[in-house]
Amino acid sequence: MATSKVSGKPSRRSVIKHTVEDSKLNDETSLGINLKWLIQIIIVSAMAVWGYFGLTSKISQLEIDVLRMKDSVEMNSEFRVKWPLGQLGALPDDAEQNMRLKFIEDDVSSLESHVDALRIKSVQQQELHNPPHPFLPAMEYPKKTEAGGIR
Repeated sequence: MATSKVSGKPSRRSVIKHTVEDSKLNDETSLGINLKWLIQIIIVSAMAVWGYFGLTSKISQLEIDVLRMKDSVEMNSEFRVKWPLGQLGALPDDAEQNMRLKFIEDDVSSLESHVDALRIKSVQQQELHNPPHPFLPAMEYPKKTEAGGIR
């Protein structure tokens, strides 16, 4: 090592050269680090790992949600097209409702035939009890208009 002529201390060049030669890594290399810095490094790395896994789990959950939504949209589209065409069948409530409507239609048609028969009998009875006068013109019965009034 070269020493300075004035102070007797090693020169700066020799110190840098000496530290570079001694800084080679081997089995006996030791590292002196402050405990405070070591704890901070461990905490920061733990937070980075926790953040990474939190983000990846959230992304995975969102991908699963998107797949579920796509499946729901496809099923809804298929239902929307096939249900009105009758390709997916009918609900049991629809079958029951159709059966009840058929019975109601039958009842209404039989009631209409009874009402028509009663009208005919009523007209016949009016003609029997009130025969037309030979000298008066025949009277017409009032007729209903489309609006529901009598003319």
